[in-house]
Amino acid sequence: MLAVHGNRREPQTGLDGKMTEKTITYRGVVYPWHCDHIGHMNVMWYAGKFDAATWHLLAQAGITPSYLRQHQRGMAAVEQNITYKRELRAGDIVTIRSGILEVKDKVMRFFHEMRNEETGEIAAVTTLTGVHMDTRARAACSFPEEIRTRAQELTVTPEGV
Repeated sequence: MLAVHGNRREPQTGLDGKMTEKTITYRGVVYPWHCDHIGHMNVMWYAGKFDAATWHLLAQAGITPSYLRQHQRGMAAVEQNITYKRELRAGDIVTIRSGILEVKDKVMRFFHEMRNEETGEIAAVTTLTGVHMDTRARAACSFPEEIRTRAQELTVTPEGV
């Protein structure tokens, strides 16, 4: 649930301090060129829309483009699993809601849930593991404490992930 404070909506937390709602990280539409020969959105577009959502989620945790450039840092995906649940077709409106599952010293696990906005049905769910990288050394490195703290504030316990 979101609490409304003036014009601002703030995420609510449960007794364990974790967010009780996933955050919206992507909104878009399925265009005809996203569809394959049998008329539904091709898997490459699911991955692309999930990737766009990833960068919005990371930015909320403080891993912004300027942070990455200024500190010579990067994020490397090391694992991604996608479960396809419902077809999406040209013209469908999609929304992706996301959350962080776990934050460790150098690693973050998170998920995205893609829904058909009209029907409310879940079209696909993905879980990803990303590693925080020093781009000069080309090696994994620890998250700064402020990013780890912000990321932990975005952790959720989703159903079925």
